[in-house]
Amino acid sequence: MDTIPLLQCLAPILTPTTIRQFSRIIFALLAMTGRVTMLGISRWAGKGGSYRTVQRFFYAAIPWALVFWQFIQKHLLRADETYILAGDEVVVTKAGKHTFGLDRFFSSLWQKPVPSLSFFTLSLVGTTERRSFPLRMEQRIRTEAEKAAQQAKSQAAAAPSPRRKPGRPKGSRSKNKAEVVLTPELQQIQAILQATLQLLAGVLSLTYLALDGHFGNHNAYQMVRQVGLHLVSKLRSDAALYFPYDGPQPKRGPRRKYGAKVDYRHLPERYLKQTTVEDDIETRVYQATLLHKEFSQPLNVVIIVKTNLKTRAWAHVVLFSSDWELAWDKMIDYYSLRFQLEFNFRDAKQYWGLEDFMNIRETAVSNAANLSLFMVNVSYCLRRDLRPGEAEFSVLDLKAYCRGYKYVRETIKMLPQKPDDDLIRRIYRHAASLGSIHPVVACVTAQ
Repeated sequence: MDTIPLLQCLAPILTPTTIRQFSRIIFALLAMTGRVTMLGISRWAGKGGSYRTVQRFFYAAIPWALVFWQFIQKHLLRADETYILAGDEVVVTKAGKHTFGLDRFFSSLWQKPVPSLSFFTLSLVGTTERRSFPLRMEQRIRTEAEKAAQQAKSQAAAAPSPRRKPGRPKGSRSKNKAEVVLTPELQQIQAILQATLQLLAGVLSLTYLALDGHFGNHNAYQMVRQVGLHLVSKLRSDAALYFPYDGPQPKRGPRRKYGAKVDYRHLPERYLKQTTVEDDIETRVYQATLLHKEFSQPLNVVIIVKTNLKTRAWAHVVLFSSDWELAWDKMIDYYSLRFQLEFNFRDAKQYWGLEDFMNIRETAVSNAANLSLFMVNVSYCLRRDLRPGEAEFSVLDLKAYCRGYKYVRETIKMLPQKPDDDLIRRIYRHAASLGSIHPVVACVTAQ
């Protein structure tokens, strides 16, 4: 299986030597078993893929943002599809003390900060095809000033706050809520967004960015609006939302802005959009334009309330968007599509070495992480070409196919006389099906 034709679209970006190395490494990743490290890759790469060659690739400066976009544009982008942008952070646990960017980041799996690396990833998600294609990955580096500020904030939160007199402090001035100071994390994400939109300009126009509940705050809201996108995210379940005040205004004094506080147990029926019942679970969807005292603008809010009709237990989720015209069903759909990026992280960790790499230098760490996520796009492209229209052809099937292909190719090289082409095709087809759940039935030509 020659993967060089798949990488020819990268010729304007990478040198021919780097493309050849890239092709060897990709095929090794597709065929190999065990941990995905530089040594493991070199053992499966075969001729032209020695450890020194693999090492040179990992320590070369590769413009991964251009590589991702060029590959997507050539092989995965569809003209009739509508895309949104999704972003999320992935945490990779690491031992040792010398890996570049090593710090304590919060892991959702461990539910606590752990020694790890953090990468922020942007992905293109098709709303019809419902697939996520990783577009850009950048490592999250915490500065010493940021660490000190976070520690001071934690100490201040733990200490009892002094009681102050009621009312507005003397001499205080009104602040413009739209003027926010972005945290270092949001500044880095904003720079990634700006560079990505500049890269896509003229080819693809995007409107929405879906982020998880970590970014359901006013600072993230302003950060996304400053780059010209609309945010779709989630608020805390106990968020203090208010209906806009629509009663008579006082003749003197400030005008009232906030009305009644939202009671999630007793939402007005006029905001109800849909009611469904499935397996004794009633789901009610409400949509309204609501106010939050931390946000400078009104929010387009969708509240999903689920009630167990037998036990009367209930729970709710609060989604919001900066686009006041976004329909409730699209908001729910866009936010749920964000989870497709989690499947990319799962595949990158399980199959392509995101959890396995042992590099410690900055360039090598960046190349290892980006390579693992780039393989998500490559594997999807290969699976689509081998079994068009069949979603059940999994990554495990693809790896079993490539491993069988490699075994047969290496065995044929040792034969004193090469078999005829028909026999070779039948051997390839049989060997490639070993270990596959959904084997490839199409004929395979010798390479």
